[in-house]
Amino acid sequence: MSDLIQAALGRMLVAGEFIVLLYFVGVNLWYLALLVSSMLELRRHMLLISGESRHLLLSSTLSPTISILAPAFNEAASIETSLRALLALQYPSLEVIVISDGSKDRTVEVLVERFDLVPVKPIYEQRIKTKPVRSLYRSSTYPSLVVVDKENGGKADALNVGLSFARGELVCAMDADTLIEADGLQRMVRPFLLATDVVAAGGTIRVVNGSDVKFGRVVRTEVPTNPLAGIQAVEYLRAFLFGRLGWNRLGGNIIVSGAFGLFHREAVLSAGGYLHDTVGEDMELVLRLKRLSYERGGPGRVAFVPDSVAWTEVPESAKILGRQRDRWHRGLADVLWRHRQMLFNPRYGITGVFVYPYYLLVELLAPFFEAVGLTTLGIGLALGLADWRFAALFYLSAYGLGTALTAVTLIIEDVSFHRYDTFRDRGLLFCWALVENLGYRQLTVYWRLRGVWKFLRGRKDWGAMERKGFSAIPVVRTGAL
Repeated sequence: MSDLIQAALGRMLVAGEFIVLLYFVGVNLWYLALLVSSMLELRRHMLLISGESRHLLLSSTLSPTISILAPAFNEAASIETSLRALLALQYPSLEVIVISDGSKDRTVEVLVERFDLVPVKPIYEQRIKTKPVRSLYRSSTYPSLVVVDKENGGKADALNVGLSFARGELVCAMDADTLIEADGLQRMVRPFLLATDVVAAGGTIRVVNGSDVKFGRVVRTEVPTNPLAGIQAVEYLRAFLFGRLGWNRLGGNIIVSGAFGLFHREAVLSAGGYLHDTVGEDMELVLRLKRLSYERGGPGRVAFVPDSVAWTEVPESAKILGRQRDRWHRGLADVLWRHRQMLFNPRYGITGVFVYPYYLLVELLAPFFEAVGLTTLGIGLALGLADWRFAALFYLSAYGLGTALTAVTLIIEDVSFHRYDTFRDRGLLFCWALVENLGYRQLTVYWRLRGVWKFLRGRKDWGAMERKGFSAIPVVRTGAL
């Protein structure tokens, strides 16, 4: 290699290194601000709930009715366990609507047999266009249980059908295989009782892999020993107890997990319900509700309730996990593109000026900058042009501070909620937090970049999602959910 070429390549590497480092310095400043905000918000929240008596809610006739919407596709193996857990939730006025989205297995037959369902005439007001409803059932044993059998149209279509049949002031959107803790709804409804400007609320999603589940309840929590599941357990804690808790205080939450969220039914119907042509329908709905609150007026605050918990099973294979992360990033890109008019637009308040730019610059573009940093470092090492100062700074800025923030999040979890009792579990969490940077983070960079590429190509498929389920019978999740 000639001296001129080597010098030019060296200058290019230096420029790339400077851009990458500058980017990650900015990202880390955002993270530090969110960390401080999350700690302040958690202190406020713990003081708020320290003297409350949720049993008063159970006896109150003023508590709003909640309709749980549970889309199901080929869930015959686990639907009975999941549904009995829902019917046993501690809430005074509860309606459970299961929507079989064209299931090809015995999902509907199992429900009819196990819950004494009887067919009724499907009369309802269709404010949102959906796939046709085949039949409607009510339980003669559980008056609050409704089962809808419809043609396959995907998760968004199933939720829109559920909205048409729901009678509750609030609707809880969830996955059929999500396990909500017994008092989860009591805790989740709190923001709606304390304020009139709340349009949606989300709770904490925790990883159930490795824990003991009986009769639809997590009876013993353990940190997964499977590396992929264990690292995801750390990721979920960081995302909820650091990210969403921090944005809660700043008024910038725009994500409510599709696995467990509570919404004002009328606001969702007025907004047009869930969109069909996106794989990020949960985030898209929340951002649309926020946008419409600025444009039309009305409630628009999205609350996060850290002590309202639901459990979900996460993928334990790189193939399935890659499909999930690919889809999540495609969904993020799609949602931001649909609502691009909000970017830096003061009309949309903090959401347009701060929150949207954060999700664009930090969440969406992070894999691009990380990939550039890794590539620059690799080329420098291969050609003997590596700047070890850059290597050290890149690691500290891209991974080092992130690991420290994760450690603080785990300490917050242990001090405040203490869901993991043993020294083994705490040790495993910190172990997975350290292992996360050794290959796993780099894999997620690839998956997220692949997701953006698929978005640019117009791909909107979900891909097959396989789960073991909570019994010995495997459950296969497909494009409907």
